[in-house]
Amino acid sequence: MLITGAELADGRVRDVRVRDGTIVAVEEGLDPVAGERVVDGRGRHLLPGAIDVHVHFREPGGSHKETWETGSRSAAAGGVTTVVDQPNTSPPTVDGDAFDRKAELTAASHVDYGINGGVTPEWDPDALFDRPLFALGEVFLADSTGEMGIDADLFAEAVEAAAARDVPVTVHAEDATLFDESALDGDLGGVGTAANADAWSAYRTAAAEAAAVERALEVGEDADGRIHVAHTSTPEGIDAVAAAADGGASVTCEVTPHHLFLSRENAGRLGTFGRMNPPLRSEERRAGVFERLRDGDVDVVATDHAPHAVDEKRTGLADAPSGVPGVETMYPLLLESVRAGELSLERVRDVVAANPASIFGLDRKGRIAEGADADLVLVDLTSPREIEAGALHSRCGWTPFEGSRGVFPEMTVVRGEPAYERDPITGAEEFGEPAGRNVRER
Repeated sequence: MLITGAELADGRVRDVRVRDGTIVAVEEGLDPVAGERVVDGRGRHLLPGAIDVHVHFREPGGSHKETWETGSRSAAAGGVTTVVDQPNTSPPTVDGDAFDRKAELTAASHVDYGINGGVTPEWDPDALFDRPLFALGEVFLADSTGEMGIDADLFAEAVEAAAARDVPVTVHAEDATLFDESALDGDLGGVGTAANADAWSAYRTAAAEAAAVERALEVGEDADGRIHVAHTSTPEGIDAVAAAADGGASVTCEVTPHHLFLSRENAGRLGTFGRMNPPLRSEERRAGVFERLRDGDVDVVATDHAPHAVDEKRTGLADAPSGVPGVETMYPLLLESVRAGELSLERVRDVVAANPASIFGLDRKGRIAEGADADLVLVDLTSPREIEAGALHSRCGWTPFEGSRGVFPEMTVVRGEPAYERDPITGAEEFGEPAGRNVRER
């Protein structure tokens, strides 16, 4: 394949040649060779495929919400070429048998992937670390979907075990002792009222996140481990990670699109569909998180793609499961922010591709350069479109970003093969065959 005349994130216009899954040339004026597919990239931007280090594809045990096939199609349609699945499935990925069972299901994936291992009192670290594990985590410091919250002693034990093997630990940082139980007093049976939906944000407080982040950083420093704080939703949490990193600690953090683009001001519209952990924050805190993304204090944007069926979410606050889908809309939303002048294209490239590749040791991914995997996304920044649930590919069938605008890919390439293509005129779509690989098995 030869992609001609596309603009890269740094503004250079280049031709990119792909052979046997690898980028073999990034130059000007490359001529086609016999039998080579040529893609005209003029007027388009060519970007590295996103690496979403935080998804929940729900298999095994929750295939009515998502499957590896539907989740990975959604990823490809959104420009994500590598996903990392979290362990809170059923059974949870906490031992060798559970890892192997999940690994069998990944044969349906259209994109490359990693599999994280989880920590519960029943976990089997030796069996997990003996397998092609991407990272340890999401290690839950408070219960969320799957009820895998653990105590401080087990967390310290897990971080020490991972540090001994140089395995990073992804942490869900919330301190349940600082939750405000009074926020849940009253009638929580309604679905769509602002007061009902906002109660979840008042319950799982910003202070609970800040305290848990500080604790995770202390444990990581004591064990000389690598800590990655998942879905940081507050400026305070981001600042704590940035300060620790400035002091030499091996720590990073991610933020999600829903914490970047939604706030408690959206509670009335979203109702129980806006319940997630950590919850939506105030508009002031949301703006602070976005500012830190823009200014470079956020290392990674990842989706925490956590789909649930519509009927599961359409219930009272006390019963609705936490989580929202997002793997297909992350890159499009960020690219729309580029169009709006809120972010630079290079910054977006770094937080969705270059940085996660560097943090998690994916040497061949996250960049457009000779010798790298040909994980590529072709987009037209002049053609945004409205986000509509009916046009997305997740099995759950809804999105919290309904009505927002995004810039969606015209082509997504995984190791040199088109995983997704969309005709910009007719809108016709085509997916490649499932061909995803475990990135730890190269």
